[in-house]
Amino acid sequence: MGFLDKIFGEFVDIIEWTDDSNDTMVYRFERYGNEIKYGAMLTVRASQTAILVKEGRIADCYEPGLYQLETRNMPVLTTVENWPSGFSSPFKAEVYFFNMHRFTDLKWGTKNPIMLRDKEFGPVRLRAYGTYSIRIQDPLTFLKEIVGTDGHFSTDDISKQLRNLIVSRFSNLIGESNIPILDLAANYDDLSDFVTKAINPAFEAYGLSVENLMVENISLPTKVEEALDKRTSMGIVADLGKYTQYQMAEAMEAAANNPSGSASEGIGMGMGFAVAREMSQGLNKQQASPPSIPVSVSYYIAIEGKQQGPFTEPQILQKIQAGDIHRKTLVWYAGLAEWTQAEQIAVFSDTFKHLPPPIPQ
Repeated sequence: MGFLDKIFGEFVDIIEWTDDSNDTMVYRFERYGNEIKYGAMLTVRASQTAILVKEGRIADCYEPGLYQLETRNMPVLTTVENWPSGFSSPFKAEVYFFNMHRFTDLKWGTKNPIMLRDKEFGPVRLRAYGTYSIRIQDPLTFLKEIVGTDGHFSTDDISKQLRNLIVSRFSNLIGESNIPILDLAANYDDLSDFVTKAINPAFEAYGLSVENLMVENISLPTKVEEALDKRTSMGIVADLGKYTQYQMAEAMEAAANNPSGSASEGIGMGMGFAVAREMSQGLNKQQASPPSIPVSVSYYIAIEGKQQGPFTEPQILQKIQAGDIHRKTLVWYAGLAEWTQAEQIAVFSDTFKHLPPPIPQ
């Protein structure tokens, strides 16, 4: 088979690559002994870039088009290749084709939960996942940093490393954002944009660019979600008494539609008694006595070493407004251990905040 490949390589003078897959990023054109005939035709399609490598050195780079490999259009290769037959002999070089289109629907996600501190729920663990798309931005950098001598390079060969980069940047970003857990769903688009901008410098070091990164879901642990669902249900129900009455009415209707004779009658009577009990409890709640009238506090003040009072709270406030009681005026009321300056008593401190400070002497 090796002999046939050599014979076939002597006659084939067209170098091209057509790709039926959706994940091949780089393909090395196979020739017997990497031998290319002088004057061979190189076809680079619209979504491709081709690079010639000679003895480990990048010789030339070709954009989409049709090229005849001759000396006049290979100035770099001419300087590194020995042309013993008047620049018309075959030469050995490797041809790498790069797919320049967008690679879409690549997956990313957190292997382990991300630990965060939420203002409402405290320490929580989150999982997130989504999709992203990439494109080869710099074929030369991509060949040097990632591909190397790989003859067939696909998205599977680099997706793990890219996924780790995304998760790392996403964890830092969501930890610094301080967005409440319940508001994350409303910020998926902003998070996607921020993560895309944050990870692009790391991708550019590989010769790649992130075209579109999407956050599809951020979820809490199962038990936390169940507790949150219960809390939401309680908020929706609001009035448990009305909810119980509604449930009883639904059960009574179901029992009435069930032709089970004495059983349905017993259920109907039981539900009737339960509804009557609920209604009675509701009436008792409505007829309950009002709460007791709060007892007013008596305040005493010390002016010029003499005790004055008692005064009510409105009277004290009125004296503060009139300037009879100052910030340092001593005040006492039942329950207070000792005489205290008026500005340090909670019910009066806000009033002093709206008054001008004393005029300096």
